[in-house]
Amino acid sequence: MRIFISLALVAALGLCVAIVFVLRGPVPAGDWLTSPAASFELAQGENPHPVVLDRPVAKPLSAMAKLGRQVFFDPSLSSSGRLSCASCHSPQHFYGPPNAQPVMFGGPNLTRQGVRAVPSLMYLETELNFSIGPDPAGEADILPTLPQRAALGALVPRVTKTAQSTAQTAANIVPQGGLFWDGRANTLQEQAMGPLLSPFEMDGGSIARVAAILRAAPYAKSFTQLFGPNILNDPHMLVSEAMFAVARYQIEDESFHPFSSKYDAWLEGKARLTPTEMRGYLLFNNPAKGDCAACHLDQPSPDGQPPLFTDHQYEALGVPRNPDLAVNKNPNYFDEGICGPYRTNLAQETQYCGMFLTPTLRNVATRRVFFHNGIYHSLKQVLDFYDFRDTDPSKIYPKTVDGKVEKFNDLPQRFWSNVDTLDPPFDRHIGEKPALTPREEQDIIAFLRTLTDGYLPAAGA
Repeated sequence: MRIFISLALVAALGLCVAIVFVLRGPVPAGDWLTSPAASFELAQGENPHPVVLDRPVAKPLSAMAKLGRQVFFDPSLSSSGRLSCASCHSPQHFYGPPNAQPVMFGGPNLTRQGVRAVPSLMYLETELNFSIGPDPAGEADILPTLPQRAALGALVPRVTKTAQSTAQTAANIVPQGGLFWDGRANTLQEQAMGPLLSPFEMDGGSIARVAAILRAAPYAKSFTQLFGPNILNDPHMLVSEAMFAVARYQIEDESFHPFSSKYDAWLEGKARLTPTEMRGYLLFNNPAKGDCAACHLDQPSPDGQPPLFTDHQYEALGVPRNPDLAVNKNPNYFDEGICGPYRTNLAQETQYCGMFLTPTLRNVATRRVFFHNGIYHSLKQVLDFYDFRDTDPSKIYPKTVDGKVEKFNDLPQRFWSNVDTLDPPFDRHIGEKPALTPREEQDIIAFLRTLTDGYLPAAGA
């Protein structure tokens, strides 16, 4: 009898230990009932379904890419003589801004404030051309124009985005692809041309001025070697090829797309997530919680391509107006994203006004400025925005003198209906419980830190 009692006590103790392990672990208790084996591996920080990622093969840079590298780091192309591509897209900061300023300064004396936060140049080489919705299925000699696709999008119901419906929402007829916050460039060559000539950035002035500097540059001989001696006599072609070379540098140099984060190692079964990181990962994918993976896709493609942590689509989030931007001193100025003022061909498609491109979250934990207007400077502030925008907007937006909360104050009221109020966690209302607790926010931030490139598995977590 004593043996049976002892065995029963041991079994009961083991059950208690198992229950404590489940309740204190990162995996929700309900998941243990539906997927016990996978839940056990997740609780240990392991990936239950490791994959082999198909990363770009590192090769020596071509002569074109080497020329592009010289152009990328050349400050003489700017009117100040002090601003190169690398000044705002710092290699030491994952090709993003080197400081916490909401926007960078440029112009002849570096005193002209920019208008939008500097995005990272990493992981852009596979960005699709700008379109409204995916290309129609099947072959067609003439594709629908953007206005035609926009008209169709106004008629077709949009599938609500959740982390569990990413395959369906990829077919939504909404803006997607392109470069810059408004998608107005379709190639890295076009994108490089923008800052070069912008009066708020490098302020190169005219094509003729930039061409004259390129002709006198130490690397001018590379142009004639690659394109022949006549290239130096054609200013437009010379500048165009210089920007093409910059694009080749971004495409070929592994530092722009290393896919070397801890999360990449975890996907391949070569790293373990800590309990905090695992909780964050599960919250990131939980539609009832963060639901971050609805827009920031975190799963490899079927053919093993690493996830880019964006669905390449556009969203109107209604972030608050940034009073630190000089352009916002004018109460009649509004940055309407796709509708302008910097993109000019879709101003009439007012159903998209206020929409901006969803950026990748790779290396996001190293940034110190967030959203298109640089309003926030920490991931905690970003998650608070998602948590309280609709449940307690007084924590997010300023108030008028009479105490009224100025919600969506960085967008004209006629476009407020464009702001996402359907996709979780934006489907909540004033007074309802926020999607995330403070601890859960910190868990997600811990997971986001695993997206930073440069992880060495041998070095530990």
